[in-house]
Amino acid sequence: MSQLLSNFVHELIDRRRALQHLGALGAGVLLDPALEALAKASPKRRVLFFSKSAGYQHSSIKRNNGELSHAEKVLTELGTSHGFEVTATKDGSVFTADNLKSYDVIFFFTQGDLTQLGEYKEPTMSLEGKKALLDAIRAGKGFVGTHSASDTLHSAGEGFATQAVEQRDPYIQMIGGEFIRHGPQQEATMKVASPSFPGCEKIEKEFRIKDEWYSLKNFASNLHVILVQGTQGMDGTDYQRPDYPATWARMHGKGRVFYTSMGHREDVWTNPIFQAVLLGGISWASGSVKAKVPPNLKAVTPKAETIPPPPPKK
Repeated sequence: MSQLLSNFVHELIDRRRALQHLGALGAGVLLDPALEALAKASPKRRVLFFSKSAGYQHSSIKRNNGELSHAEKVLTELGTSHGFEVTATKDGSVFTADNLKSYDVIFFFTQGDLTQLGEYKEPTMSLEGKKALLDAIRAGKGFVGTHSASDTLHSAGEGFATQAVEQRDPYIQMIGGEFIRHGPQQEATMKVASPSFPGCEKIEKEFRIKDEWYSLKNFASNLHVILVQGTQGMDGTDYQRPDYPATWARMHGKGRVFYTSMGHREDVWTNPIFQAVLLGGISWASGSVKAKVPPNLKAVTPKAETIPPPPPKK
């Protein structure tokens, strides 16, 4: 009982900290003008939330008895309160050129090679479907990815080596970065590099949050870095590297691409800071609000491509 009480108290403290960071935004994220624009968009923006797992399946996207997963429920509720419609699926056959015309934003919380059936037997994305997705984004569709969206459709080759752009999988080229590994879940510092990006205006310049943090590589040169992973003091060899991008926006052809490494833990999905950042990304990716996203990778994370060495072979 004492441990349960302790956990409950820590959750309350974490939420109070988040609300303090957000100030008025914590009481109602619609106070942000960009999010008001999303809510007032006409017609309503339509979001396709795709969460197939070909390998590891996160608990936050696991469905039980046919019910929507935790993340699907949270995003659907955010859509209801912020004026966008969410269609949630794990069926890779939805990726056809005709079907994608129905959506303004394609949202990925995925894992692994989506063209493979995988352990959970969720219908695959065909190679033609993958091309349809990438073509749609390049032509102007919005894309939003959370957490393991960067651990999806990997490039071929050594995981602990940065690859030339032409060696990266076309999906990785689109999303703008690629998962290497992660260490233990822990509270870590996020540094706001783009305070004027939608959803970030009311967030303090640094905040701390507990999650499972990805070590990343293969960054696109035109990243507009929004949040920086502050690595100093982090536990684990995966973070023995200079600060690197953790949340970003970029243009891919005419398409707006937004990614955040946050989102492993279920409590992160209900954290008001995460929700503000995510809603800002959706509002921008959907075209509901305009924002300048000039490349700033070299300016704010000059040593981002310095990645940790591979673990010793057993």
